[in-house]
Amino acid sequence: MKVGFVGLGAMGAPMAENLLQAGHSVRGFDLRAQALDALKAVGGEPAASPRDAADGVDLLLVMVVSGMQAESVLYGTDGAAQALPRDAVVVVSCTQPPAQAAALAKRLAGDGLRMLDAPVSGGVVGAKAGTLTIMVGGESATLELARPVLEVVGGRIFHIGETPGMGSTAKMINQLLCGVHIAAAAEAMHVAEKAGISTRTMHEMISVSAGNSWMWGDRGPRMMQVDPVVTSAVDIFVKDLGIVLDEGRATRQGLPLAAAAHQMFLAASGLGFGAADDSQVIRAYRALNGVEAAND
Repeated sequence: MKVGFVGLGAMGAPMAENLLQAGHSVRGFDLRAQALDALKAVGGEPAASPRDAADGVDLLLVMVVSGMQAESVLYGTDGAAQALPRDAVVVVSCTQPPAQAAALAKRLAGDGLRMLDAPVSGGVVGAKAGTLTIMVGGESATLELARPVLEVVGGRIFHIGETPGMGSTAKMINQLLCGVHIAAAAEAMHVAEKAGISTRTMHEMISVSAGNSWMWGDRGPRMMQVDPVVTSAVDIFVKDLGIVLDEGRATRQGLPLAAAAHQMFLAASGLGFGAADDSQVIRAYRALNGVEAAND
């Protein structure tokens, strides 16, 4: 299949490489020249713009951060939508408000294009392994057209519903849990360090006890590091939990745990750690309670 790919970042680059290894052709675009060089090095074709990446492809995969970025890729300067063949499939894999995904799908349909609202979960590790969880909102027939591509990059494909926006709703719920779990893990880790308990010992003990969680296991070790490698930034959860709370307000749902977690990520960002790994939300707890460094 001829695949256009926009967004060759930490997750997009290995996804594109997996598609190439599976026998698909990939023409990709990214704002960073080094990302285009890396794509060429693994057999892909660098594109000069989103429009160039989309020219004549069967499917366009948009792997960007937000709905605003996705709309810019498709309808901004040198936008991809104007180059896509009629009935081509656009797979939008970003975290965005459900209503925004639905509106984008409607606009694309008006131009004779099909869209799948298909955010993913699994991070860089899942992208490299081709084991991402993909949450799809869109027509079953469109999903079947895209399945040969999605099965390469994702280990689990969940068809959430026939309407674009349903995939984003599922991702929003996932991000609610992720944000709350990271904040809870940071709070627990901070209690340990404030009490003078070895955080390494505490992490090992909780990891084999009932209080364990996936986020405790994954983010806990990075909470003990001064400057961990960034796999997902604090500001991502400022954005994603903001989407959760906006949806809660719009639908009159009280979401107190999401709100509390959002405040801690927002505080960490305000302290200057917005671009740091999301595990560094623990720094907001340290600032709140007067602890400067981890006790490992």
